[in-house]
Amino acid sequence: MSSVLPPSGPDGSGPEPEILWADPDAVPAPQPVVRRKRSFWSTAPATYVLVGINVAVFLLMLLRHVSGVSPSPEQLMHWGANNAGSVLVQGEWWRIVTAMFVHVGIIHLATNMWCLWNLGLLAEPLMGSFGVIAVYVLTGAAGNLLSVLWNGVVYNVTKVPHLGFDPLVYFPPGAGASGAVFGIAGALIVLLKSPRLPVPPDELKRLRKSVIYFAAINLVIGLTISLPYVSSKTGISVDNSAHLGGVLCGLLFAAPMVPRIGNAKAVFLTRLQVAVGMIVGILVLFGFYISRVLG
Repeated sequence: MSSVLPPSGPDGSGPEPEILWADPDAVPAPQPVVRRKRSFWSTAPATYVLVGINVAVFLLMLLRHVSGVSPSPEQLMHWGANNAGSVLVQGEWWRIVTAMFVHVGIIHLATNMWCLWNLGLLAEPLMGSFGVIAVYVLTGAAGNLLSVLWNGVVYNVTKVPHLGFDPLVYFPPGAGASGAVFGIAGALIVLLKSPRLPVPPDELKRLRKSVIYFAAINLVIGLTISLPYVSSKTGISVDNSAHLGGVLCGLLFAAPMVPRIGNAKAVFLTRLQVAVGMIVGILVLFGFYISRVLG
């Protein structure tokens, strides 16, 4: 059977290709905007690092056979817990920092990390990664310094013998990230007041009120648990001075700052540097005062 071939092109190689001429007046179709999906890590790296350090310290404690439910005071001291006697009598000022990464059991760790996670995810867009780390360390240190002062006065550190001194005989150990968590809450209370944040006023007011309620309720809970009758029944002791020192330092830390969102980068960085420098100076002076009065 014969077939009918299509007409050949000029060179005889086959059909002439169809040519489409573009309309010069046509409006090009809009291209879809492809947004790069941010990685889980990039949303709040400082918050994840701080949570990771706290969890890593706890896991190391478990690997060294420290109880995951109720570690002994000696175990907590070995891993860097705060203690007024160790700081003032033995000069172990490094405990002011290490204590904020040590926790008294899995429940203590879980509750602190849950609060740190939620507050950190809210704070990091406002103060940046460096700001979150700075406010965590500085407010945590402020809380531990106030704890040293309070316990040193209450237990009268000037009356303890320095020869053969055992700090656990006179002073309770203190540990945990709660002072730093309260510090982040204090900073948020100030920063969420900024009118430059691109958030509806009602939503901003709701967020700020939630942070205030968090700080107030947890301070009341801590004070209630510390009542002699409640503490004797539960066996739980809360270092309220560390909580109070943390939240007050957080409020002070954020006072000269502006949020990163809604402000020029140079302005934000300058205000952040001022805040860090101011708090570092205050903490150094506060520590010097404590050492002179109780040391």
